Amino acid sequence: MSKDLLIEIGLEEMPARFVTSSIEQFTSRIQKWFLDKKIDIGDIESYSTPRRLAVIVKEVSESQQDIQEEAKGPAKKIALDENGNWSKAAIGFSRGQGMSVDDIYFKEIGGVEYAHVEKFIKGEETRSLLPELKQIITGLSFPKNMRWANEEMKYIRPIKWLVAMFGQEVIPFSITNVETSNWTRGHRFLGEQVDIPSPEGYVVTLLGQYVVANSEERKAAIVSQLKKIEEENNWVIPIDEELLEEVNNLVEYPTALFGRFEEEYLELPEEVLITSMKEHQRYFPVKSKDGKLLPFFVTVRNGDHQHLETVAKGNEKVLRARLADAAFFYKEDQKLEIGKALEKFQTIVYHEEIGTLAEKVERVKQLAQKLTVELDFSNEEKVTTNRAAEISKFDLVTNMVYEFPELQGFMGEKYAIQKGESVEVAKAINEHYMPRNAEDDTASSNPGAALAIVEKLDTIVSTFAIGLIPSGSQDPYALRRQAAGIVQTLVNKNWDIKLEKLILFSVELIEEAQFSKLSRAELEKELITFFKLRLKYLLQERGIRYDVIDAVLSEQIGSVSALVQKAVTLNGHKEDEGFKETMEALSRVINIARKADEIVEIQPSLFENKEENNLYKAFVDVEQALVADVTEEEYYQMLVSLKTPINEYFDHTMVMVEDVNVRNNRLSLLVKLANVIKGFADVTEIMVK
Repeated sequence: MSKDLLIEIGLEEMPARFVTSSIEQFTSRIQKWFLDKKIDIGDIESYSTPRRLAVIVKEVSESQQDIQEEAKGPAKKIALDENGNWSKAAIGFSRGQGMSVDDIYFKEIGGVEYAHVEKFIKGEETRSLLPELKQIITGLSFPKNMRWANEEMKYIRPIKWLVAMFGQEVIPFSITNVETSNWTRGHRFLGEQVDIPSPEGYVVTLLGQYVVANSEERKAAIVSQLKKIEEENNWVIPIDEELLEEVNNLVEYPTALFGRFEEEYLELPEEVLITSMKEHQRYFPVKSKDGKLLPFFVTVRNGDHQHLETVAKGNEKVLRARLADAAFFYKEDQKLEIGKALEKFQTIVYHEEIGTLAEKVERVKQLAQKLTVELDFSNEEKVTTNRAAEISKFDLVTNMVYEFPELQGFMGEKYAIQKGESVEVAKAINEHYMPRNAEDDTASSNPGAALAIVEKLDTIVSTFAIGLIPSGSQDPYALRRQAAGIVQTLVNKNWDIKLEKLILFSVELIEEAQFSKLSRAELEKELITFFKLRLKYLLQERGIRYDVIDAVLSEQIGSVSALVQKAVTLNGHKEDEGFKETMEALSRVINIARKADEIVEIQPSLFENKEENNLYKAFVDVEQALVADVTEEEYYQMLVSLKTPINEYFDHTMVMVEDVNVRNNRLSLLVKLANVIKGFADVTEIMVK
């Protein structure tokens, strides 16, 4: 027999950004509890709104599984004394299993007999265990917690009611003086307190109280309503997934409506209007079929269709005030000269231990100059990058960015063009923040990409230098995201520059600034480890096998784009016929090369057979070929070509001979060959079957 289980946590309105992660955590912990308790269940359904987190566990067995298991005890020679009587160890073992020595039998394992007992554990009734679910509710973790009234408990928001039902039976427990029951609350304004007849009736009961409990159904309803408004008015309503998710978690009964604003505000930059609507009011912007922003917005009300005109007018009033502020800030910013903005940097503290914003900008400028030289930028690109670096942060002191921080970079580009800067410089100012998030593109222009790399690198290195290194889930300065941005930009640009050299450039500038708490060696080591982890995650996301990742990351990082391509190449060939034999041959070279104590100049005159000569010639051919600009695929195929001469060499040559000169000569050849191999990857990390 089985019954459905319902658990609902009723709360004051939760922050929208935490609702989805909270219900996922709740569901996961409920599922694990049933698994650990060995209680058979069917599917688990999740429900969430701003005021509730709920799960329905289908077909919950009315008792735990019965357990029949074998327990292993001491060896026979310990279980029995010299007279064949049971020892204290045997008696204690059987008693500990709830059995007696009469139940002991012996079973051979690995040539040794051990005492065993078979025990039967009757499963407990599920209803007697269900009050333990209280610990799951109280044990949920949230990014931000609060206390209320005189309660000691901290939670995302105050708990107002609790539903806990096994079939039609209430599971008894209480949290912060709130007792479990079979009643829930509907929509804050349109619904009321109502009894739930059974877990199966939960969703329908709430719908009758103006609550759409299923978040996916609620989201689908919002999208459907947006599409209807779009079609009726011949509009295009761009649906931002982040905004949709947030709006969905702000409402329990969604009703979409639209309002308008004065056309004069369309003179403001589009980014300003969209940010005002999206970030501050959670409105969807409206565009024409040809992509032009229109003086309308769409919002989603937490309620029904009553008095929508009044609701629209209220929203219009709020947005009008926002846009009036934006228009004022935009007008005032026209008076600011870039030179005056840069002067303010001298008194703006970037970080109390790192220095002023002016000092950071100067370091970024110097780093950018070094990078453009290394990458052999054209003179025009160097000038563009230098100027963009110099003024990249000037929009931070504008009224618009102060009010709307999300617009940094966007406004820098707009204002730079207004102040007479070139389009290329303006674009680089905007692009140097890219990628702004995991879904964002990397910078497309060379100056913008160079500036994006060095600005993020300076932030990472200077923050590491004062000891603020991310650990665990703690990364308050989003350094992991910025490192991922550097890596992704280098990959997309396919720039051939060693990451270690870039890091060294930045570390040298930090040393000159004299605020680092770490030695150069300590700082470089921490940074290399940090970037290797970022590369590891990047390669995992691309589906690269773990051992291939270890192989390409075992040595220096070097060129990031080349490293990624090496991993892709190795991963692509791992199922090839002969891959195993190739990896084994290359690995043998690396392993024996580790025995070298002294590296000498290779003397072909000391070779004693043709196989030595053949391997030496193959090594020289590959080494010379690598001087040219070869692809990673070509590099890999060169290594494959070494398999036969390597195997023939070891079939006919003893490396560790008594003659020191011959031995060192052979080991030195293997060391040089191993370096060529490890220049691609440390193939000893590759797992082959």
